[in-house]
Amino acid sequence: MTYDDPFRCFVPYPDAAVKHSPTGPLAGLTLAVKDLFDVKGYPTGAGSPIVLAQSGIKTKTAPIVKDLLQAGARFVGKTHTDELAFSLNGKNAHFGSPINPAAPDRITGGSSCGSMAAVAGRLADIAVGSDTGGSVRAPASYGGLFGIRPTHGRLSLKRVWPLAESLDTPGWFTRDGEVFARVGNVLLGKDRTELPEVPRLLLADDMFAQAVPEAETILRNVVQRALPSVGQPESVKLVRDIDALYWAFRWIQGREAWASDGAMIERFAPPLGPGVKERFAFSKTVTDAEYAKGEATRKTFRARLARLLGQDGVLILPTVPDIAPLVSAEEPELEDFRNRALRLLCLSGLSGFPQVTIPVAQREGAPLGLSLIGPKGSDKSLIAFAVAYQRATRVRIA
Repeated sequence: MTYDDPFRCFVPYPDAAVKHSPTGPLAGLTLAVKDLFDVKGYPTGAGSPIVLAQSGIKTKTAPIVKDLLQAGARFVGKTHTDELAFSLNGKNAHFGSPINPAAPDRITGGSSCGSMAAVAGRLADIAVGSDTGGSVRAPASYGGLFGIRPTHGRLSLKRVWPLAESLDTPGWFTRDGEVFARVGNVLLGKDRTELPEVPRLLLADDMFAQAVPEAETILRNVVQRALPSVGQPESVKLVRDIDALYWAFRWIQGREAWASDGAMIERFAPPLGPGVKERFAFSKTVTDAEYAKGEATRKTFRARLARLLGQDGVLILPTVPDIAPLVSAEEPELEDFRNRALRLLCLSGLSGFPQVTIPVAQREGAPLGLSLIGPKGSDKSLIAFAVAYQRATRVRIA
């Protein structure tokens, strides 16, 4: 375990030996693991005192973590998460909040807050997180990292604390593209849909309009920088009604979150933190009709996006509307930003298609990411293209 922890990213559990292979494609690299994933010798707290109290010491390791250990990565600790993984802010009322190494006056984002901070702070080379509503993608953008939400169901969530079953995915963070791709090679296997080396690019104009004007201008300039390497993307309008997608996501996530944690919350009445308390209260009220409407909207959008991307298309869009909010922001301001961010982040969640966020820019000294969404099952080739695209964005136009 890493005890030198200036960014408060690790849960201070008693140290336990975690075996890893001395050789393999990830040998020499260090690994941090979000405290939703079981690791043999450690409890799993899910950012909740109640879950931690009931956990006990785990006797088995989550398969995705085990695969990374067997590939040579060395475990250095479990990382903090937002309470029950139900936030995008990286603030935990019970266990504290990690510091964003890339912008200390701004939030880390969540719920994979400690995992982002560990990698951005160079305390780990790789960190495992989970992504339901953006919990890898948003922190990665805020910390200047590579991050992925894989195709839903492609990677195992066995021995991982759930939030919303039909939306949950594992994911990971790295600082550089080469390591990012190496992790993908270990975990993903062969793509069902393999993208061409230079896919057909689609620029989601309506999604760029969801960003604040300053961020939109910066990200459009980034896209322009990549043109000599990857060509001109076709401008498209992706969504007919973004608010309908937002509510579909909220209803589905809420109903499934209550199915995961509602019985525990009602039995023990734990003092839930700000934001989390309100989200679970909302989740309890989602009706059968709302859930069914959300499912119908999801089905229609998934089919629309599948037609748009085909087998060779990649969609370009902002990861989140702007750089990370300030740590000093009040809860209503954070909730407003979260709701704006969900209008971008819900697209991959509802479709189940893979999304990679890449570090491409800064605004006011804080990182800002750009995202690429590919067809279902294209994760490995999407990563390869994303890494190449990120290199292309660094080329300055004379």
